[in-house]
Amino acid sequence: AQGTLEEVPVQPGFDAQKMEGRWFTMQLATSHTDLVLPTDPLRLALHSIWTREGGDLALVLFWIGEGVCRGMNVTIHPAGLPGQYQGSFAGGSMHVSFVSSDYSNLILYVRFEDIEVTSLWALLARRMLEDPAWLGKYWEYVEKFRLQSAPVFNVAGQCPSPGPGESTP
Repeated sequence: AQGTLEEVPVQPGFDAQKMEGRWFTMQLATSHTDLVLPTDPLRLALHSIWTREGGDLALVLFWIGEGVCRGMNVTIHPAGLPGQYQGSFAGGSMHVSFVSSDYSNLILYVRFEDIEVTSLWALLARRMLEDPAWLGKYWEYVEKFRLQSAPVFNVAGQCPSPGPGESTP
């Protein structure tokens, strides 16, 4: 996987407000597949993206598993170039780059840093329909950074959908 964040491109002319709304994960690749094993009963899915005051973004995520269905918001803050964000979670930090988008399709890079560094790349779309051109761009990054394909998981009516400022118990 890449050695530095500088190797990851950022969307030219990035407009965070155009990212707002529902997204579906079409493809997923990672530097550590043990975080997304098909046998793991707990799944994390990105549901939507919302803008906040001061340029922050709220990512609406869902944890779903055996007897668990919980929505949560993760706030990320602008960092460096437009399209680059950073945030923290229990025990670590994350860096998010909006690599490329036409606002209907999105290639997203997330770098988690805790005890180790994990890279996660996702191809997202507004509809559950893969665009061959975007799929090709995505696979170029997967090959370039020598990532491993991972199982895809989406929330399809399994949990109530929280709004941009809400969280489900």
